[in-house]
Amino acid sequence: MAGRAAVPEVIWARPERTGRGPRPAYTRADIAAAAVRIADAEGLDAVSMRRVAAELGCGTMSLYNYVPRKEDLYELMMDAVSGEHELWEPSGDWRADMIRVAHQTRALMHRHTWLPRLMSPVYGFSPHALRFLEHCLACLDPFDAPYGTKMELVAMVNGVVTTYVTNEISTAERTRSLPWSEEQENAARIAYLGAQLASGAYPRLAASFGADAGPIDMEAVFERALGRVLDGFA
Repeated sequence: MAGRAAVPEVIWARPERTGRGPRPAYTRADIAAAAVRIADAEGLDAVSMRRVAAELGCGTMSLYNYVPRKEDLYELMMDAVSGEHELWEPSGDWRADMIRVAHQTRALMHRHTWLPRLMSPVYGFSPHALRFLEHCLACLDPFDAPYGTKMELVAMVNGVVTTYVTNEISTAERTRSLPWSEEQENAARIAYLGAQLASGAYPRLAASFGADAGPIDMEAVFERALGRVLDGFA
């Protein structure tokens, strides 16, 4: 395939342009922005080298001169959205700052609902991602722990956010696909669950639902999950 390296290569180690010859028609930022637009509008599965090339108005083979592999395209996309993180002056309260990081990451994932699918340490070392990770560690300066522990904390917070948002997104997508309303769906499931609990076959579940039968406050669940992770490190 044109432009594909015969040995492992990180795209960030590859010069965007050599300084010789005419200026390239597109930058990596242009390519990443086009791919992100497609993913935001149509989903990650719609992103392909051919589709991005069409978005830019160039030939598919020409695009390989800028981005050797689709994996590199994903890296460009991850870096582009990582650049949307706000980097603030740490407050000195590491717990409050990490909660702020978590909420910001959650909002970012909801802006780009394909993002949880690409969450991987492989994509964690692009320029914007490194700046964000450095920011997280700066927020943790007051936390007296080895850097390895701090990195684990950042990873666990990110894992909680990713898991939570993945569930939110999949639930919303399923709801949109229903042939009836969400209220009708919930009513049918509650009626079924009530009949099962009344059967006596699930006494612990019956006691659990009997103690708190109200609707689940998902925002409160999110806050508690974050708090418990941070409590575990504190």
